[in-house]
Amino acid sequence: MTEPTLPTSSDASAPAPAAAAPAAGGDTRRQPKQERRERPAGAAPVLNSAMADALRAATKGHALEVAAAPAPVEADAAPVQRQARSERPARSGQAPRRSNKPGNGARREGQGAGGRGPRRDGGQATPAAPKAAPRPRHPVVEKLAGLYPALFGDQPLPLKRGVFQDLMAAHPDAFEKSELKVALGLHTRSTRYLNAVAMGQPRHDLQGQVVEAMAPEHVFHALVESFRRRKPRDGEDLQLKLRRRIGMAYIASDLSRDDFLAKVQVKDEATQAMLAAAMQEVAEFDAKAEALATAHAASGKSVAEFADMYGMHPAAVERHLHRAAQTKAIAARPAAAPAAPEAADEDEVAEPAAAKADDSAAAE
Repeated sequence: MTEPTLPTSSDASAPAPAAAAPAAGGDTRRQPKQERRERPAGAAPVLNSAMADALRAATKGHALEVAAAPAPVEADAAPVQRQARSERPARSGQAPRRSNKPGNGARREGQGAGGRGPRRDGGQATPAAPKAAPRPRHPVVEKLAGLYPALFGDQPLPLKRGVFQDLMAAHPDAFEKSELKVALGLHTRSTRYLNAVAMGQPRHDLQGQVVEAMAPEHVFHALVESFRRRKPRDGEDLQLKLRRRIGMAYIASDLSRDDFLAKVQVKDEATQAMLAAAMQEVAEFDAKAEALATAHAASGKSVAEFADMYGMHPAAVERHLHRAAQTKAIAARPAAAPAAPEAADEDEVAEPAAAKADDSAAAE
């Protein structure tokens, strides 16, 4: 049996055998116009579906196996059809059609090279609202930001108590005493600084070194004030977020409930209600943590095995066990003597300054 060969370009004009002599009883319907149209000289041969199927069946498994490729045939035939339509003579008395497609030399009036033209209804696109310019900062704060960008920059760090005296000693001729006091007051009441304090970051000196931890009462009041200034987004529950942040601050303080409440000293009724709700949520969590720690100790299993047994995530079990151990250690401490209230420093963010700070006073 001889292998079938593909038609060459020399006999491209010869009609296909299957098309010229259809089998008896086969489909005698007329072929589509695309198959009957005469191809120009030098064009690639076009195979109908019957010939392609026959060739693939005959050459299957052979090195000359014919692959199904209908897409290239249609792609090659499409330019021929477009060319034939473009070469048709115009009807008598009819002007030739003018193409407005980009690249044919004609563009719509008012249309640029890379954009759309004006709207048909005559309207103009609404420009984007310009962003509000940031509030100007005090000149002394700007000068401090140039000298200490890590402390007074866009993401400031909490300052050590007594930083006013340190600045006057380090720059005796650079600042006026009264202007430096005003600048430090504006800086420590700014929203940026309050956010840094609310996160519980420690205090830093002029060299950027940590000198002491942030007092729990300062973290609490900075939290309340920073949330008071925030505007809720769509569907955002700021009250829920504030309660959770207060609870986290209470746990991070490593204080008992009574000691924490004694340090906070809340007087506002709304803030008192928020604090009471946060403390109640922490009390419920502590009860669950204690019960889970007791069950884990009695099981004798590892944290992963215990979590798998109760359908919990190991990280959640670790948090409960850590909190149970923390509350147990706090309860075992001797009762601490009531500490005397600390005197507010000139540059300190104390409770009265944070609670009474006005948004207009924040220069950032």
